[in-house]
Amino acid sequence: MVYITRALVDVLLDLASDADPDRVTTGTSVTPARELQGPEADAVAPETPVFTDFFLPDPGNAVNAVFGVDLSTPARQAQGQFVSHPLRELEVTRRDDLAEVIFVAVPPWTDAEDSFAAFDRAGNRQPLEIIDAQPPEQSFPA
Repeated sequence: MVYITRALVDVLLDLASDADPDRVTTGTSVTPARELQGPEADAVAPETPVFTDFFLPDPGNAVNAVFGVDLSTPARQAQGQFVSHPLRELEVTRRDDLAEVIFVAVPPWTDAEDSFAAFDRAGNRQPLEIIDAQPPEQSFPA
């Protein structure tokens, strides 16, 4: 089972919609469920990784522009990848296989099962649960 927060799904779908008809590819990262807050924070075992955050896509990155892959985020920080497929089916392509979990979205950019899904590295669809929880607030040094 792959867990992701409602807020992250909403942001990823907004990124895809805003970029349409172009693709968006960005890294996603997890927070242990024990650190989450919100109505469904206790619905998942404390040690379970929940996808909560994303890295801003870099539209000026030449590697990203040519290959559709964001190599600027260190792999240890991004446990997953999000990719939008404006003109493709809801599946993983050869360009999408650089993460343990790949989230794929297609138009009409909703969280419906036929528009947003999680896949493993081999392209097999994984069970997905969207939960209403948030990671703890973080402050950035000035």
